[in-house]
Amino acid sequence: MNTPYTVAERFLRYVQIDTQSNAESPTCPSTAKQKNLSALLVQELTAMGISDALLDENGYVYATVPSNTTKKVPTIFFCAHVDTAPDCSGTNVKPIVHHNYQGQDIVLPDDAKQIITTNKHPLLLNQLGNDIITASGLTLLGSDDKSGVAEIMDAAHFLINNPQIKHGDVKLFFTPDEEIGRGVDKANLKLLNADFGYTLDGGEVGDLEEETFSADGATLIIHGVSTHPGYAYNKMENAMKIAGEIIATLPRNASPEGTKGMEGFVHPTSISGVLERCEVHFILRDFVTANLATHQQLLKNTITEVMRNYPNSSYEFTTREQYRNMKEILVQHPNIVGYAEEAIKSIGLTPNKNSIRGGTDGSRLSFMGLPCPNLFAGEHAIHSKHEWVSIQDMQKSVDAIVEICKVWEERS
Repeated sequence: MNTPYTVAERFLRYVQIDTQSNAESPTCPSTAKQKNLSALLVQELTAMGISDALLDENGYVYATVPSNTTKKVPTIFFCAHVDTAPDCSGTNVKPIVHHNYQGQDIVLPDDAKQIITTNKHPLLLNQLGNDIITASGLTLLGSDDKSGVAEIMDAAHFLINNPQIKHGDVKLFFTPDEEIGRGVDKANLKLLNADFGYTLDGGEVGDLEEETFSADGATLIIHGVSTHPGYAYNKMENAMKIAGEIIATLPRNASPEGTKGMEGFVHPTSISGVLERCEVHFILRDFVTANLATHQQLLKNTITEVMRNYPNSSYEFTTREQYRNMKEILVQHPNIVGYAEEAIKSIGLTPNKNSIRGGTDGSRLSFMGLPCPNLFAGEHAIHSKHEWVSIQDMQKSVDAIVEICKVWEERS
């Protein structure tokens, strides 16, 4: 497909806007600065000629590329999130384009110790001759998920400017706070008004992800025994030390660093406290939802075992559902994945159906009545200073979005 791409210029513009989310904030969006990008998207969509582009009070953007066919076509949406992860700084991102990449080490100029190599990032060997975008060495890049944002925006621009491409109503949906697990907490599905959709939040070109982890969160609060340290013999029970012992006792083969493929895990994500009270947050993950109970029992058994050594201390343990494996829903709607496979093949790529060792907004949307697999967006080494994306991969993602719209119109 020969398209006048705008995806690279959009991406370079978007990543310079700090949109890092904050799990400690109770607001939606969790950080007001996310709305800076969302407001810009509405301005750009309006300038394209989209009349209903809207930013709501919670930081969600809704817009429609209206149908230009006489056929009755299901309404599909394309979704990406504007926030970047709290794991690595997203302030003052300086994107750098490395033109005509030839396999060399990429030394990031603001910190020469940050070197992107093909040994650590072998997928770079698929990018010879392409144009690679990185950050400068002090921040993440933000391709997760501003590559998806830019691709959806460019696809909308293409559809509006090429009316010969027939399609039904195409909804555009940009969310905040995905990186902290709250991406669709306040989504207005009536305003979205779609039948199903696709998130653009994946990696290698051709990837089509129809399966995610099922996920629960767990919170452990330990109440220790506080005394003056000078008179603590056989009296003090330090809640922080108890928490550390529980974490250290968890088996490696049930932790992220000791699991791969379809294996699930238990993972402590944060710890805070003082001698008398310590709070630990965990995430539980597995592709088989029923296995979450096994991970929960492992964690509870570990807590109970360690707490026996501290008879004067107590604890509280609670769990909460986060999201579920979207494949449980998608298997009931095979055309959603099937038509995406057809579209990917039609632009000269081989579809690569796989599973995400994580989740997307689509995981929760699928269980909210909007089945939603995940498409490749070209993002690599996400949440790190080594993050990179190629312009050509982003352009292929734009092609895939447009082709999906065509396939649904043709098959209706």
